[in-house]
Amino acid sequence: MNIAHNLTHWTERVDLAAAFRWTARLNMHEAVANHFSLAINDDGTRFLMNPNQMHFSRIKASDLIVVDANDPASLEGPNAPDPTAWGLHGGLHRLVPHARCAMHVHSIFATVLASLKDSFLPPIDQNCCTFFNRCIIDEGYGGLAFEDEGARCATMFTDPKKKVMIMGNHGVLVIGQTVAETFNRMYYFERACETYIRALQTGQPLRVLPDDIAEKTARELEIYPEQDARHLSELKALLDEEGSNYAN
Repeated sequence: MNIAHNLTHWTERVDLAAAFRWTARLNMHEAVANHFSLAINDDGTRFLMNPNQMHFSRIKASDLIVVDANDPASLEGPNAPDPTAWGLHGGLHRLVPHARCAMHVHSIFATVLASLKDSFLPPIDQNCCTFFNRCIIDEGYGGLAFEDEGARCATMFTDPKKKVMIMGNHGVLVIGQTVAETFNRMYYFERACETYIRALQTGQPLRVLPDDIAEKTARELEIYPEQDARHLSELKALLDEEGSNYAN
């Protein structure tokens, strides 16, 4: 249950903390690595982010730090983001204004897809259709996401329709307007990847949907009412029922 707090952007903090907690619950986290961020000013350059190397399952709303993508002093202090968090999320919020929220994970099935020579996700089911022609495939991995690598990744988000980056040899980066939208997209992308990888493991031919049906389905899902908001709301309700302190 939420408690009174004098920190700003409290609702956004609570949503982001819930997303961290549930990502860990789904085993989509990576020890004390990976990062989520959410813009809190008009141009997106100031954003909330998880403290450096805190486990997702422990993060509370009050733990989130404020980072300024235009101020290198944001890297100072004991909870300051590590250089890869600064590089990837700082570059994204500095260069991609429509990326209000960003979630980067090394979840298993998305990372398996990113490790294949052909990282295209074919439309073999409804979840896969969600991402038809809506993914960026980065084939230029250049090492840890310090500033130059983060900026390189950010400059690939040129098509506003494409909100998932399959980071070749790395993981996945998902963007959106809100925590609910972005978390929902990340969740379903991992589910879609799992379906595809498990289908490949059967060794049987895939039943790939025609492009027109895949595109029609993707468009229908894009306007499906309130599914992302309801998804996060239900996850917060479950955390509340368990007595979680995520909203503290």
